[in-house]
Amino acid sequence: MLYFCRILLVFIASILLVACEPAGWRDQHGNLVADDSLRGHRTVVNYWAQWCAPCRDELPELNRLADDFPQARVIGIDFDGAVGDALLAASEQMGIEFAVLGQDFAQSRGLAKPQVLPTTYILDEQGQVLHTLLGPQHYEDIAPLLTPAN
Repeated sequence: MLYFCRILLVFIASILLVACEPAGWRDQHGNLVADDSLRGHRTVVNYWAQWCAPCRDELPELNRLADDFPQARVIGIDFDGAVGDALLAASEQMGIEFAVLGQDFAQSRGLAKPQVLPTTYILDEQGQVLHTLLGPQHYEDIAPLLTPAN
């Protein structure tokens, strides 16, 4: 009976620990991107793929935006749906310096999988789509969209 109680206690403790973790997603490095950390911030969500030449050209622009606009969030989504080590390897090969999340993040935000790559969504502080940008974008195209006055 004591053995059963210990197992039950460990099980309950595990459930409680999982429940205490904030809602969110794991990036390519295993870091939690909490849903709460996105609220109140403009968010740039960029769909890219390794085989997409315009995506490769655009990613340094997004890295620069992530550095220059700490009040905004920049998130990448691998169009091909890589996860785990494959996602880490792909993002490193592409030189991505911002968080890359899975399809589950995009689906939770109601973002349709794009028909054109790259596709960039600009979300408002409540997570609603403000802009859908098709094709490669430049720093100067996105930067003005990251301030709440727009």
